[in-house]
Amino acid sequence: MSGFSSRRVGVEWRAALWAVRHPVVVGVPGAVAASAVEFGPTVTGLALGGLAAGVGAWWRAHPDSFDAVAAPRLRAVRRRWLSRYMGGLWRDVLLDCDLAPTHRRTGLPRVPRVLRVRSFSPSVDTVFVRMVPGQTARQWEDAAERLASALDAERVGVERVKPQVLGVIVQHRETFSGVLEAPEMPWDSEAVDLGAVGFGETEYGDAWCEPVAGQHVFGVGATGAGKASLVWSPLRAMAPLIRDGLVRLWVCDPKRMELVRSEPIAYRYAAEPGDCVELVRGYVADLEDTERRLASAGRRKFAVSRETPLNVLVLDELGALLGFGDYALVKEMRRLLSYVGTQGRATGHSMWGFTQEPTKDVVPVRDLFTVRVCLRVTSAGHVDMALGDGARLRGALADEIPNDPATAGIGYVLRQRSRLPMRVRASYVDDSEIDEFVRFVTAGRPGGLRAVA
Repeated sequence: MSGFSSRRVGVEWRAALWAVRHPVVVGVPGAVAASAVEFGPTVTGLALGGLAAGVGAWWRAHPDSFDAVAAPRLRAVRRRWLSRYMGGLWRDVLLDCDLAPTHRRTGLPRVPRVLRVRSFSPSVDTVFVRMVPGQTARQWEDAAERLASALDAERVGVERVKPQVLGVIVQHRETFSGVLEAPEMPWDSEAVDLGAVGFGETEYGDAWCEPVAGQHVFGVGATGAGKASLVWSPLRAMAPLIRDGLVRLWVCDPKRMELVRSEPIAYRYAAEPGDCVELVRGYVADLEDTERRLASAGRRKFAVSRETPLNVLVLDELGALLGFGDYALVKEMRRLLSYVGTQGRATGHSMWGFTQEPTKDVVPVRDLFTVRVCLRVTSAGHVDMALGDGARLRGALADEIPNDPATAGIGYVLRQRSRLPMRVRASYVDDSEIDEFVRFVTAGRPGGLRAVA
């Protein structure tokens, strides 16, 4: 029963409850004190010194395991208890952001409680918070910019974990300090998982992988944002499948700049607007033929094989194909891509589209893309157009990425489960690595795998 008294719970009971909630924080100093009493300060000091020496030796001897196992835990403890996530500092942050409502009887603020802190990356924390009754995740999303200012952070995102519990993503500084190396090209096709093709790295230091089979990829970015990396990185990761004819590339390259090097390995390649329309017509015809063959064989699910390869339609500069130019060609291209977007999943026909301007007028089929990436853009409105409504409010600040070559390839994607924006960086593939990729594919490719336009 609550709400009948204006008196607070006694301080001794609040202290006892705090101790129960944080047994490690209370238990470790207690254990050290008990050891000092029982065994003496010398023995206790030697034990602590030996523990510190062991941790230091681990840090120096095996960085990979230390950074994966120990560093995130030690970092989380330090930031939980020696930062603005603790006690009165946390209360002041929430008061400044209007996220600690006043109790209507006691007149005291009700402060949402920090449950735990996770620091998988040196630059990003995840703070799990239990909201007070009556609060909603939308209130925290609306206060994200104020929270970032109060926490002296670059960015704050809000993720609903479960009822009454939020994950507050706090980015302290730029996550990516250098260019990511191009993906390795495995020799065997079996080594490639089309359900998790490597694009680059996430802000948590994990590999950034996306499903390709049965998905349509949409990349948005201003000039110089690094859209080419969204093409060449996954293609290198799928190199043996392209070599062995298990993945076929159909490339529309109106600019004749970014993708012209793919012509030797493409199943079909086109650059002129009319040729691009003919290429997509052929792509749709192949899709329909696959539908008939799967139906006649009684197969309900698509599986990659030489007989039914994964077909990837790569469309650079969607604006040139769908928004500008000859009206009849634009209209036909829109019709064809709408068909691919709605029918291609079942037959292994995917499309990858890239544009600088993701408006509906320019890309009317944008809602048919299932995997979306937003690199640096010039307008805040482009973020929601690329990633979906509310993405910028939840932390996808792609319009605030500096227009600097050092930021090329940095952007945001949506997590599959929570739909929370996650900061990512695509691997950079330079010209020599593109040439290496083309040689890898053509040198080991059997004949008969390329259609002549």
